[in-house]
Amino acid sequence: MITGLPYRPCPLVLAAPSGTGKTTIAHALVDRFDHFVFSVSATTRRARGDEEHGVDYDFVSRERFRAMIEDGELVEWAEVHGNLYGTPMANLEAAQDRGEHVVLDIDVQGARQIRRRIPEAVLIFVFPPSAEALWDRLTSRGTEKLDEARRRMRAGRGELEEARHFDYIVVNDDLERAVARVRAIVEAESHRPARALDLADSVSRLRREIDEVVKRAGAEEVTRG
Repeated sequence: MITGLPYRPCPLVLAAPSGTGKTTIAHALVDRFDHFVFSVSATTRRARGDEEHGVDYDFVSRERFRAMIEDGELVEWAEVHGNLYGTPMANLEAAQDRGEHVVLDIDVQGARQIRRRIPEAVLIFVFPPSAEALWDRLTSRGTEKLDEARRRMRAGRGELEEARHFDYIVVNDDLERAVARVRAIVEAESHRPARALDLADSVSRLRREIDEVVKRAGAEEVTRG
């Protein structure tokens, strides 16, 4: 009996204006559910505190990072505050081989690069429930100065224009609901025919079984007659 077809896992991209809660959603998926993992990004910045190479980031030199760009090893990259950050394609390929969904918590520019390089990736744009809620989240962190919060709000206003290019929109009005919605999207995507492994073999096997059942039923009818 078929209870489910094996499928090809999909990279999951979460993007949103700063303060919307996409990072919290990403951590919830990885911490609570099997088959969700973070992609370890490469960066040229120095390690901070207890950060470990290969766990928090792959810390590389600027020269090495540039070589990774030239060799096509990065599926997306960007320069942020003078440091380079990027997602190694090898991380995504390794996760797929393990049957895991890679969760990428990136900005809208990185999401555009992912869409070009990996068309089958699932892109989710996370909406704040309101501008007031977004402002409250930014200013309640205790780490943002008011001018920085205003800068992030203005940047978020521009990023909202990119939402129409994503596959799904999830409003983070409540964390538990938002996590459940994202997980439901991934579950639905896993049942797309294009993601099924060996679909042709499964179809052929079922067709043969149907022929056998019909033939057997016919033989039993003749016997009863």
